[in-house]
Amino acid sequence: MPGQIVILNGAPRSGKTSIVAAIQRTFDGPWMNLGVDVFVREITPPRYRPGMGLRPGEPDHPVAPLVPAFYAALYDSIAAHSRAELNVVVDVGHYDAAILGDSARRLAGLPVLFVGVRCPIEVIMARRNAGQPGREEQYVTGSEAEPVPAPVLRWQNDVHVPGIYDLEVDTSAQGPDECAAAIRGRLDSGPGSAFAQLARGTMSPRTAPHN
Repeated sequence: MPGQIVILNGAPRSGKTSIVAAIQRTFDGPWMNLGVDVFVREITPPRYRPGMGLRPGEPDHPVAPLVPAFYAALYDSIAAHSRAELNVVVDVGHYDAAILGDSARRLAGLPVLFVGVRCPIEVIMARRNAGQPGREEQYVTGSEAEPVPAPVLRWQNDVHVPGIYDLEVDTSAQGPDECAAAIRGRLDSGPGSAFAQLARGTMSPRTAPHN
């Protein structure tokens, strides 16, 4: 049987990494951590960073033409792990509909749970402004003149379009372990369908399931 795939989609500083850690700590069996953090820090050469972590609204960035190939390689890797009977948890920030559709098609026939990781902009800005020691990258922070910088607002506006998920969590109201428990409960209730519908392009955001 193929391994289960859980994809966490949300803006930077929304809490995805903490949920990944909770899943790896509390779920049965090995859960392999793949996603933007792993690929940017450990796989992508420094001169091609931020790689697939490129922010929305930067089509002229030098690495922009490579982003679709980065995502294709990531999702083919996810598929390979699942077919090797390994569970996979993935943290990403999808804001390009074409890349999202292609990614979904690369996981056709595999068990995928697509989770929207929500977090209010006020909480995200508080986390950005507080910083995170030990991380290589520096997050954009707010200022008196611009409390919410334009790149952060673009992430917030674009990352949950079209908003088709099997489950949504809110990290301003739920801790990482609570989010992991909600994901575990959703997995126990049956397979996800959001990614398959995204691959076919047959589901309207207005009819997307919200749990």
